[in-house]
Amino acid sequence: MRVDDWQEVARIYAEGMKTGVATFEHEVPLYEKWDAAHLKVCRVVAEEDGRPGYIAPTIAGWAVLSPVSSRNVYAGVAEVSVYVSVLARGRKVGTTLLSALVDESERQGIWTLQSSILEENKASTALHLRCGFRVVGVRELLGRDASGAWHNVILMERRRPLNL
Repeated sequence: MRVDDWQEVARIYAEGMKTGVATFEHEVPLYEKWDAAHLKVCRVVAEEDGRPGYIAPTIAGWAVLSPVSSRNVYAGVAEVSVYVSVLARGRKVGTTLLSALVDESERQGIWTLQSSILEENKASTALHLRCGFRVVGVRELLGRDASGAWHNVILMERRRPLNL
């Protein structure tokens, strides 16, 4: 992912917000705030050939990691975010992105990936299961959506095999 991808990344993030099951966030932040909240490594995009009306390739989806803690002992644990454009859904773009993110995270020394998924987001839960994540629990009524409704969140994780 490059800085000049931000406009497309932000557009796809906004599409995810509109679904009501992708995030508790209500608006896309400015790039600087978004950038500061995510790891500088493990940022991937899926590009596709230009759609009609576009000359350059467009972003079909993106995946990034956020640190779960500022404590050094948790430097190898990160939170996953994966978003796929409305026009690219159902074409395995999410699987490609999450698989690439897992591979890159392991190269970067990250040993645990976790994801918090709204219980209603069955597609995201299935995607994570396909990519080797497991359900570790359900956090009941963890957050509110834009309308104020409370939602359960499924906590999933993927552990890299450790050399003990």
